[in-house]
Amino acid sequence: MASAASGSSATRTSSISDTVKHDHVALRNGYNKILGTTDLDEKRRWQNQFTWDLARHAVGEELVVYPALEKVLADGKRLADRDREEHQTVKEYLYKFQALKPTDTEFEPTLRNLWGDLSAHMRKRRGRFGAVREWRHPTAPDKPPFETVAGLMAAPMDKLTDIIFRRFPEEV
Repeated sequence: MASAASGSSATRTSSISDTVKHDHVALRNGYNKILGTTDLDEKRRWQNQFTWDLARHAVGEELVVYPALEKVLADGKRLADRDREEHQTVKEYLYKFQALKPTDTEFEPTLRNLWGDLSAHMRKRRGRFGAVREWRHPTAPDKPPFETVAGLMAAPMDKLTDIIFRRFPEEV
């Protein structure tokens, strides 16, 4: 087994696959936590966590997965463009959702609409991920902290920078 420091394709593949799966679980968990609590402070903290997790996940797909689709699959450009359109819809819901307060009447309906589009996108992503799991963007850093920094510099939300000052759940 190759070590993480070696940067082998097998290690990167495992990391990418594991990261995507972990992100999907974290997003589902955050969604359920938001809807599952009546405590407004806890709901707000999970809203912040969900927003952060989804924005980070979207950046990862846009920096790594979409270029891979374009490079590896014959119809990859078409698939990547369609996924970008889906991402845009999700990002619009996320932008709206992150500005809402848990007491706003639009809070839960916006979250449910966001989740509906996001979960449909994630189901499609699982079907396409196998074709690109061996590929890594040649300019993408693969060692911490640079891969995270590269992703955050291209964050899809203009308000994402203020997330540093938000409160998050204690248990993540």
